[in-house]
Parts: sequence; C-alpha cells; structure tokens
Amino acid sequence: MNAIEPIADAVTGGLAAHAVEPSTGIDQSGHTSERACLNCSAPLVGTYCHNCGQRGHVHRTLGSLGHDLLHGLLHFEGKIWHTLPLLAWRPGDLTRRYVAGERARFVSPLALFLFSVFLLYAVLSSMPGAFFKELSEGIVSSSAHLERADATIGNKLSELRQERAELAAKRQPVGRIDAQIAELESDRQAIAELRSDNKLKVDVKTDTNTPVNSWLDARWKAAKANPQLLIYKLKTSAYKYSWALIPMSLPFVWLLFAFDRRFKAYDHAIFIIYSLSFMSLMTVILSAAAHIPAISGPVSMLFLVLPPIHLYRQLRGAYELRRRSALWRAMMLSFFACIVFIFWVAGLMLLGAF
Repeated sequence: MNAIEPIADAVTGGLAAHAVEPSTGIDQSGHTSERACLNCSAPLVGTYCHNCGQRGHVHRTLGSLGHDLLHGLLHFEGKIWHTLPLLAWRPGDLTRRYVAGERARFVSPLALFLFSVFLLYAVLSSMPGAFFKELSEGIVSSSAHLERADATIGNKLSELRQERAELAAKRQPVGRIDAQIAELESDRQAIAELRSDNKLKVDVKTDTNTPVNSWLDARWKAAKANPQLLIYKLKTSAYKYSWALIPMSLPFVWLLFAFDRRFKAYDHAIFIIYSLSFMSLMTVILSAAAHIPAISGPVSMLFLVLPPIHLYRQLRGAYELRRRSALWRAMMLSFFACIVFIFWVAGLMLLGAF
C-alpha cells in the first residue's frame, strides 16, 4: 500500500495540473464565458463538453427560459426550421432522409407528433367546432323534437279518425284509412319508447341468452343528462388517444407495399407519424383561418384538397414511386384514412359516454 500511495499522488497531481479552473464571469448580456465545463470542470474543446455533454456556454437571461421551454417540447435548436419546410413542401424527402439515418438535422417524428397534437388540442379547446356544437345541441333538443313529432302524429290521427267516422256513416270503405291509422299508431308507439329511453334496448343475445343492452342504455341516459360533460370527455379522449391512430393506420400502409421487401414496418410508422403531424398542424392553421369571414369559404375547401395532395407527395418521395404508382396508392390511402378515422371517432364516442 505504501508503494502505491506515491504513484497515486503523482497521478492525482498530474491531473490537477492539467485541470482548468472554470470561469463564472457573466457579461452584461447575461452570457457566461468559461474555459472549463461548469458541470464537471473538464477542459472545454468545442461547443459541448466532451466529458458530460453539457453545452459549453450557458445563458442566464429570461430569453433563455423560453428557449429551454421550446427545447424541452420540441428539441428546439434550429431543427424545427429544417423540419417544417420539408414537412410542408417535400414530406417524402423528409421521411426518406430520416429513415435513412439523417437524424441530427430534423425534429424527432414522435416529438413533432406530440407537439402538434398538444397544439391542436389547445386550439380546438379554445374555439369549439361546429361538430361538437351540433352534437351538444342535438342531445339537448332530442326530447323537444320527439315531443313535436308526437304532437304532429296525434293531430294527424285525430283527422284520420274523424274522416273514418264520416266514411263509416256513409257506408263507404275505410280500409285505406285504417291502414294509415295503424301505421301512425305504430310510429307513435316507437316515439313513446324513445321518450322513455328504450331506443337503445336491442334484442341481441349472448351465449347465455342475456340481453346486451343495460350498459349502452346507461351510457345514453348519462349523455342525455349532461351533454356538456360528454363533449368535454370527447375532447380529452381525442387528445389522450391520438396515438392510437398510428397502430390503426399501420396495417393499411403496410398493405399498400405488402409485396415490396425494401420497406419495413418502421419505415411505414415514420411515414404515418410525419403525415399525422402535418395533418394536425394543418388543422390548427386552417381552423384559425376559418374564423376570418373573408376567407372562411376557401379555407373549408382546403380541408378537402390538401390532405390527398400531401399524401401523394409524401408517398412519391418517401417510397420513390412513379407518378401513376403514387397516385393510386394516395387514393387508396385516403380511403383507408377515412375508415381509420371513423373507427377512431366511434371509439372516442364510446369512451366519452362512460
């Protein structure tokens, strides 16, 4: 042990001699200037510390807090300015380059997807759309519609019965009027069942001959009693389960390239994530623009035109397809996207009703 101590002292002394004392001087702009890492005291060579990875120069300004916020959300260090233009104009090129391994220049697909979904949720929550408004109003006014329909049928039945009595007094045939009365009475009975919350009681049986209706009936009653709560649950469910669109879409994209062994499931997943990110950001921009009266009409058309065009450009660039091949795949993928969206919304409706 005594023989080793001098050697250890010599090594420690040598390291101390080469260590550089960190400088903590701060200039008037709030920027530090140091020759050693402020985290581990290792000598600085370049922009980042080669020992712990911390940036060589730190900032102590209020503006740096905003930078840290954006960096935490989106790894925001210039990457966004390389990513968004390509995502908008050359999405296929962006997808192909990221899959090929060019990662440092671009924002991670998942980070961009989460940020775009968060932004979409924030925007749509602040400006309720027509869909949610009509759904809420429809639930609230359903009883009033049923009452008006019942009153209309009741008036028609009174007229028909009076007409039947007149025909019977004249000994004329009343078969046609009896058929109309029977049909209206059947309609009135159906409305009575709807008003008593029996409209969701179906006659489906399980293997044990138990009606599968109680849970659905309870969900309808809860939604009817508090439609605003249902709308709130739908919005929060859409935000929380937006990730489900990725695995739901993956089989359909794979199906388009089922016989092409060049592309794997990972490639399709990156394609889907970047595509969903664009659709979310596009919805944010167009939803805000739709509230400007002068351009609300053209903006509504863009909701229908931009998605298939973007899918075509992304397919052609990401998979290096010819025009005709990319065109039919874009048409099929647009159809598949509608199917996925319908099933996703149906799932949200069931989740929101709980």
